[in-house]
Amino acid sequence: MEAYLDIALIITSIALIASVILQSKGAGLGGLTGGDAGGIFTARRGVEKLLFRVTIGLSFIFFFLAILTVLTTG
Repeated sequence: MEAYLDIALIITSIALIASVILQSKGAGLGGLTGGDAGGIFTARRGVEKLLFRVTIGLSFIFFFLAILTVLTTG
């Protein structure tokens, strides 16, 4: 059971990292380090909105798997 949780946690973390990197598509390398040159908030539409919701879902799954892993090993 612990091995399956570890594998699920690794896959979820890789997917979460990829979704966060894909969200900063227009910001360039400066956006990844915090040097965002953007201005006001923009509305998310289409793929950006879907990617935003997928990122939120992946973060909840990652948090749940992390807590579940701690509870099963401890």
